[in-house]
Amino acid sequence: MFKNPTLLLSLILTGGIAVWGIADTAGLAAFSATVVGIMFNSRGWFIMLTVCLLVFLCIWLAFSKYGSIKLGKDDDEPEFSTVSWLTMLFAAGMGVGLLYFGSAEPLFHYKSFLPYMSEPDAAQNALFSTNFHWGLHAWSIYATVGLIIAYFSFRKGTPNLISAPIRYVFGDKGWPKLVGGFSDLMAITAIAIGVGGSIAIGVFQVQAGVVSLFGLEKPGMTLSMIIFGLLLIAYLGPLTVDLGKGMALLSNTAMTIAGCLLFFVILAGPTHYIMGGIMGGAGDYLSRVLTQGFQTLTFYDEVAGNWFQSWTLTYMVWWLAWSPFVGVFIARISKGRTIKEFILGVVVVPSVFSIFWFGAFGSIGFYGALETDIAILDVIETNIDSTTFFVLEKLPFSVLTISATVIAAFLFVVTSVVSAAFVLSMFSSGGNLNPSTNTKLIWGGILGALGLVMIFSNSISAVKSIIALGALPFIYIILLIVVCFIKELKKETFK
Repeated sequence: MFKNPTLLLSLILTGGIAVWGIADTAGLAAFSATVVGIMFNSRGWFIMLTVCLLVFLCIWLAFSKYGSIKLGKDDDEPEFSTVSWLTMLFAAGMGVGLLYFGSAEPLFHYKSFLPYMSEPDAAQNALFSTNFHWGLHAWSIYATVGLIIAYFSFRKGTPNLISAPIRYVFGDKGWPKLVGGFSDLMAITAIAIGVGGSIAIGVFQVQAGVVSLFGLEKPGMTLSMIIFGLLLIAYLGPLTVDLGKGMALLSNTAMTIAGCLLFFVILAGPTHYIMGGIMGGAGDYLSRVLTQGFQTLTFYDEVAGNWFQSWTLTYMVWWLAWSPFVGVFIARISKGRTIKEFILGVVVVPSVFSIFWFGAFGSIGFYGALETDIAILDVIETNIDSTTFFVLEKLPFSVLTISATVIAAFLFVVTSVVSAAFVLSMFSSGGNLNPSTNTKLIWGGILGALGLVMIFSNSISAVKSIIALGALPFIYIILLIVVCFIKELKKETFK
């Protein structure tokens, strides 16, 4: 195992970041915020342009002649049912973030926009901004990486590595070999830091649910460490056995709970208000989404610029950080599907679900802020982690729904970490589809250490900046593998 240079370098790099973060959490958070701020100020336009290009690439591929190409041999059939395929990719791609940000993000934007516009306009723009962050642009990033990996892996027989397209198209000597090795190393770093951030978000979400259920006051770091320990036990065990259908079962369970929560909120809350919000949000999103991707708020004041960097740019880089892991995971479960089917399934279906999800949770949050005297905006200011549970407490059967949310958050984190540790082990062992248990456990430990760093920061803003730091180099790698993909597509022949 230790003769593998990629594995050694990746362990040293990610392990070093983990040690630095544990020893000096504030120092790592400050460093990442500084570096990310410099990059956002100088290259924010380039990040948005790159993501927009990926959206248009997906649209073109889905409806071009290349849409009929199968990800595999022409007679290959899908391994998973469409329902299981969709729930697995959605659980891997978003997971606990939906539960955490469901009401919190629309309300945060609403409060930020109030000084500049009326309450109805602030609510409408807040919902649009949230949908933009979680919709087509996010899933186009995932779809592009997943599609390229699946195409080269199943149709060209390459290893499941980010470097595979580069080495296949340009050869495996000289600069392609160096760039390919660097690409794998950066992909590993982006995955590890991104999933570490998800562990922290999951712990924050579960802790807020436990506090809500049992009425705890100022639980502090003790409760965080107990929840973290339970997560560690829950995900290290599965790393010693074959994942197989277990991952599909966990993903299906988590998504079923999330789906039930969505329908419950719509039916138990002010249904007409929520459905109106969903419809209005969907229409607003469809009419503005493509042009909004080119907006960088260059001519606005510093407050608007800071908001744009802290949310829109950070989200786009966040999805980039997750794209190597989610892309490889989606690629592995998508063999036998056509390019058109893949793009419509990976981009359109989850985006529609996100619009319903944030439309429902955002609208009920707005209802509390606009139509009642509930101090929901104070929760955003004092404890954003508990926003979802604050909303559920105001609805019937709150003990049941809060418990279900805690379970779903826990399952989302477990499935993400187990899948990520497997993908990291595969990456760091040359694309081995069955990496050793020791390698998986090592990566499970490093992911836990990175999660601990994020938990110690005790700040969702610090988590975001550290994730962004790990993902910035991957922007250029994605563009390179897109070039490789297009060059190879042009060689396809059609009957």
